[in-house]
Amino acid sequence: MEVFRELAGLREQVAAARAAGREIALVPTMGALHAGHIALVEAARRPGTCVVASIFVNPKQFGANEDLSRYPRKETGDIAMLTEAGCDLLWLPPVEVMYPEGFSTNISVAGVSEGLDGAARPGHFDGVATVVAKLFNQVQPTRAYFGEKDFQQLAVIRRMVADLDFDIEVTGVPTQREDDGLALSSRNVYLDDEERAKAVALPRALGIAARAIAAGTPVEKALADATTYLANAGFEVDYVSLVDAETLQPQADATRRRQLLAAARLGATRLIDNLAVDPAG
Repeated sequence: MEVFRELAGLREQVAAARAAGREIALVPTMGALHAGHIALVEAARRPGTCVVASIFVNPKQFGANEDLSRYPRKETGDIAMLTEAGCDLLWLPPVEVMYPEGFSTNISVAGVSEGLDGAARPGHFDGVATVVAKLFNQVQPTRAYFGEKDFQQLAVIRRMVADLDFDIEVTGVPTQREDDGLALSSRNVYLDDEERAKAVALPRALGIAARAIAAGTPVEKALADATTYLANAGFEVDYVSLVDAETLQPQADATRRRQLLAAARLGATRLIDNLAVDPAG
């Protein structure tokens, strides 16, 4: 696997792969890789494909009081994992390459970015959309892969791709989980042993709510019960919501695909998760 920190070299290698008849698949990450990221690389690896991963801890998607300075960085280990997974190229730009002096452009995606994490983390999805748009222009992939754990982020990216006419197929890859159901996340390393034991309450709460809704329990009661379950487990709950899986609007039509989304804190660590709810009928 070749590693690039300057754009010219990356573009040269991507162009060579494209000239050789290979499709370009992009797997954007912020590093601190785990099996969830490797699942993205594995999904991207098709015959005749050059897989490009990126690692960039994007300062524009962190708020003033968030964890940018302590976000886990494991470059050596990440490179080893990507190499073993069969990634072809790694784009590893420093901040000054991604955002050179004078950078002043911002991409904002309305609608799907509002509410949920958009309300809890103002400006976060502007940062996501801006950096992903840059990555798309830098790599010019045919396909791009994102984890479904970050469900609202995936919706924002799909909306941006449609609105800005990016000729890119965006694929969501199912959430990868620990044996006890906790969604894999780079932020899980922040959890101490006691918090890690409590963290499994997050996917369990979503499962409880999904089953209750499927059984006919009113949505408001199912969401309130899930919130109480999390609070009793030691979480500070940001939200537990049922939304339309495409528009992310609340109180979705039961005949459409719906998604339960939750965000909650254990100590200093904020965790998110989501679960599909089957349409009625």
